[in-house]
Amino acid sequence: MPERKRVAVLADSDTRWKWGALTARRLVPDHQLTGYLLRGRATPTARQLGEVGVRAGRLSEVTCAGFLAEIEREHYDVVVLALVGGAVQAVLHGARALWPKPAKRPVLVTGYVGVVYEKLADGLLLRHGADLVLANSRHDAERFRAVYEGVGADAGAVTETALPFLGGAPYEPAGSRAHTVVFAVQPSVPDSRADRAYLLERAAAHARLHPDREVLIKLRSKPGEHTTHLEEQPYQRLAEKVPGGLPANCRLVYGNMGEVLDGTDLLVTVSSTAALESLHRSIPTAILTDLGIREALGNHHFLGSGCLASWDQLDSGLLPEGDPVWLAAQGVLPGAAAPGASAAGPSAPGPGALAPGLPDPAAPGPPAGPAAGVAHDAYAVARAKVAGLVAATRLPALAPYYTLTTAPRYLPGILARHHLAPDGTPLPGAVRPAAGESRLRRRLRAHLREAARGAYRHGVQRVAPVIRRLGEL
Repeated sequence: MPERKRVAVLADSDTRWKWGALTARRLVPDHQLTGYLLRGRATPTARQLGEVGVRAGRLSEVTCAGFLAEIEREHYDVVVLALVGGAVQAVLHGARALWPKPAKRPVLVTGYVGVVYEKLADGLLLRHGADLVLANSRHDAERFRAVYEGVGADAGAVTETALPFLGGAPYEPAGSRAHTVVFAVQPSVPDSRADRAYLLERAAAHARLHPDREVLIKLRSKPGEHTTHLEEQPYQRLAEKVPGGLPANCRLVYGNMGEVLDGTDLLVTVSSTAALESLHRSIPTAILTDLGIREALGNHHFLGSGCLASWDQLDSGLLPEGDPVWLAAQGVLPGAAAPGASAAGPSAPGPGALAPGLPDPAAPGPPAGPAAGVAHDAYAVARAKVAGLVAATRLPALAPYYTLTTAPRYLPGILARHHLAPDGTPLPGAVRPAAGESRLRRRLRAHLREAARGAYRHGVQRVAPVIRRLGEL
């Protein structure tokens, strides 16, 4: 039996861990997964990781320099970087410093966790240099290549795939059960307290107008937790101030999005990637226009989707349906056979197992072509590329677009934030040797780190909004 490939995923938030781990399973179906969480403001809590539902054989928290030391020592076959652009760039330069010449090294893969609607050039150029830069759709792949070719950089790493968490059972109308409307909120869209309060109040008003419906406010995190984006105005606190309170048929919920969608009859959001998950399952989906269609909101990404609607229209009974041509370009195809659930079951999942409600990433992905029902594996090309690179005797040194020649001012600052020197080597003291440090000292350090994180989150969610309001007086 062939030896299982060793795969490492480095993620900096709960959603990126989900994307990275599921992507790893798509690319290397039979593998041994080791997870790393990049230490920072958005490092997920145990509750958040449990809600995501993807488990690794081992999961530990590291710094960028610590992770580089790990991949040099552990000899992984594939490394998936599920990080913000600056962190990806730091790891790429760190890996280049480890293997400055052609050598047997891990295959480095990166990409985006969902809809790409802002900082396109900045984020892409910070990811350039990886062996594979995954694009979640044909539309994204074309944009990614255009950016790289526009600066004269090699675009060969861009590889069209699909979101790895698309799946689940196709939508079936409510029938005798209660009609369920899910408002999928976002941590930072919109960002103003007034706009977020407005959307919450409209959801509550929809519940009052339709007492036969159940309206769920699907939350991303609990107060004090952080996700990929900062949340200064948590909906939990705004809900406490809704005039008259939330009606009995409107409530706040947590949980895995796939499981929530199992009972959803209408998904409402401003621009969440949950909309693509919903559309893939043929669930009526509304992209709100109440606050306008603006780049800052990200709902401009859905132009041509057929899903743009306001709360007024939804109150009147509108159930938007996605445009087939637009959906195909986005790598979303309603009616496609959904990947099956993991055979591990909910009771005793093993390393790398999936929680109920998540698609099996080892199964073929959603079709990327225009014809429904055509058997197509969206990850076939990427999987073949990875297999070929893993089998190679040596891989060339990584060659990111940003160097001390192309970005002499920008690049050193990015590397310094991750405690790397301009040449990608760790700064003195960046890697703390674990040997000789007592268990008590390690625990104390972990508690201090969590206390500092809590103070930061308190500042973001409590102190900063007050200061901002005082500044507006």
